[in-house]
Amino acid sequence: MKEDYYALLGVAKGATADEIKKAYRKKAMEFHPDRNPGDKVAEEKFKQISRVYEVLSDEQKRSLYDKHGAAAFEQGGPGGGGGGQRTHRGADPMDIFNQMFGGGGGGGGGFGDMFGGGSQSQETSGEDLRYEITLTLEEAATGISRKVTYRKHKACEKCTGSGAEPGSKKSRCPTCGGQGHVVRSNGFFQMRQVCPSCGGQGERIEKPCRGCAGEGRVVGDHSVDLRIPPGVDTGTRLRSSNNGSAGRRNGAAGDLYVEITIQDHELFERDGDDLACAVPVKFSIAALGGPIEVPKLKGKTILKIPAGTQGGTTFRLKGEGMPKLRGGTCGDLLVRVDIDVPKKLTDAQRSALQAYADASNDGATPVSDSWKHKFRKFFS
Repeated sequence: MKEDYYALLGVAKGATADEIKKAYRKKAMEFHPDRNPGDKVAEEKFKQISRVYEVLSDEQKRSLYDKHGAAAFEQGGPGGGGGGQRTHRGADPMDIFNQMFGGGGGGGGGFGDMFGGGSQSQETSGEDLRYEITLTLEEAATGISRKVTYRKHKACEKCTGSGAEPGSKKSRCPTCGGQGHVVRSNGFFQMRQVCPSCGGQGERIEKPCRGCAGEGRVVGDHSVDLRIPPGVDTGTRLRSSNNGSAGRRNGAAGDLYVEITIQDHELFERDGDDLACAVPVKFSIAALGGPIEVPKLKGKTILKIPAGTQGGTTFRLKGEGMPKLRGGTCGDLLVRVDIDVPKKLTDAQRSALQAYADASNDGATPVSDSWKHKFRKFFS
């Protein structure tokens, strides 16, 4: 290998032994053949990182690599060994992995349990499903119950999910001995694969059910009542256990994942658990102060603004926002004041406003002195 060994494990050259070990564990689990059946690229990657770890985990070999690079372990190099399909000193990548994770010798024993290969075969388990729900902001605030109907694999009623015709006998698969998988050897190490004879079931059926062709499940409509909790937001993902597709031959069902989207609201914008809205306020109220009506998700409230309130001022109403998804308190409602400038004036309004402008000498100083002071260099 001509690649940088440290880069292959994703560590710095000065990484500690513990950092190298952790990096190898992560990479080995990612590319292990049991997790990537039939994937030649992943298989080669697994071999590669195992060779790298064998070198970098040994102080002497690591020192040689740091001095001479990968050439130190090629045929005839300072650390070179014999040929064959094993690593530099004859170690099997699977042996290296088993030493790291405490598995048995030789093949991939023990690794299947780590990735779910226990009593219920992954080949017989049902698939997870995804369902999208769109809610209004009000529905997200209160939470709702909704009945949804979708298509999924369901247990075959004719054979009650067994996959066999009534009265038909089942026998252990002779190819895999009832394990649902077989171990193949490519001359380098052993790999576990789904049994080609029984498709991972571990058994053979004398007469497969004609209603489901021996699979034990058929596609049909399914309805479920979903409870959407208060506080959900766009991107929230909820899981409904066992409401995914039924497994083959009474295998465990998958889960239903519900993905939430919240519609835009005409008044409120949402920022996490807080809500924000803009309220147009008459110039006279902003100048003199007074009460204004403020909308909430449920009803309205009165907000008293002080005299001299400027446009863009934001007031915070505690606890008037969205409920927190995990329970507890609610977020806040942020009310931004926008000054409502009238587009049309009556003669009386114009006369009164002109009198105010004259009294304030607004014509001579149309720009606020405080603002002009901040940007005095532009008005010099």
